Amino acid sequence: MRPRLVTLVAVVIAVASIALALIGLIRFSSAKSPAVDASLPTAPASYLGVYAAGPPQRYGPVARFTTTIGKQPNLVGYYSGWPEQFATSFAETVHQRDAVPLVQMDPTDASVAAIAAGEYDDYLRSFARGAREFGHAVVIGFGHEMNASWYSWGYRHVKASTFVAAWRHIVSLFRTQGADNVTWLWTINQDLKSTGPLVSWWPGARYVTWVGIDGYYYRPSDTFASVFGRTIAQVRAFTRKPVLLSETAAGAGADQAAKVRDLFMGMHEYQVLGLVWFDIAQHQGIYHQDWRVEGHPAAETAFRLAASRLTLTRP
Repeated sequence: MRPRLVTLVAVVIAVASIALALIGLIRFSSAKSPAVDASLPTAPASYLGVYAAGPPQRYGPVARFTTTIGKQPNLVGYYSGWPEQFATSFAETVHQRDAVPLVQMDPTDASVAAIAAGEYDDYLRSFARGAREFGHAVVIGFGHEMNASWYSWGYRHVKASTFVAAWRHIVSLFRTQGADNVTWLWTINQDLKSTGPLVSWWPGARYVTWVGIDGYYYRPSDTFASVFGRTIAQVRAFTRKPVLLSETAAGAGADQAAKVRDLFMGMHEYQVLGLVWFDIAQHQGIYHQDWRVEGHPAAETAFRLAASRLTLTRP
């Protein structure tokens, strides 16, 4: 082979190698990068969400709630048991309605210590890929109400330090998978005499985007201050992260219409992000009432009026 031909072949091979390397780098970069910026606005009273019986299998109950209150929620929640995958189809349905899916991942049949040790990483990587490939903002929590004792992953069942290690591990893993479209919601129950100290379960500001507080109006004597006030004050002692009332409702036995008005007024007064209404019927005593607004005319009217005054952010 002539020298010039050898040189030309070498150049062609070098150029081809560089091109293939660049193609591989582009593919790798696009596989690891989220489709959108993860950050969600944090204006007070700009979120109105709902949990309903049906999601993520069915959207119908959310649509009925929307009709009842006269406003499209911008957060739609569901609970994801272990090891369920990210519900992409439902998330897309929610996004088509200009709303953000809110997913509470709960370790129902998993060891929190094993999660922290990386034993469920294959599952978590798969879930993270699903969230990333969804390509839009999503809010995710893990082990909600961990400061209370009624769940296997919570107070008196799992050490707070173990839970914190699992939380940090999950968030770090999602980030390595490029799931930067996730807003991380650290969700506690309202502080009670029976719950553990909140700060013990705090994983640190690097691992949390929003703080969620779950609390309910059970009795006519309940007020926003008695349900949420003390807990918000305790949270403010260790973080300034935005607060969302992440699961709340008022039962028929608590003078529902009046409590709906009080809830919305408190949301404005305390400058929280918004609220997520638990629109599900339970019939197991005062702590498990019928929380729906549908079928309760006075509550429907109060909720519709309060919702009409909100300016909701849209993803």
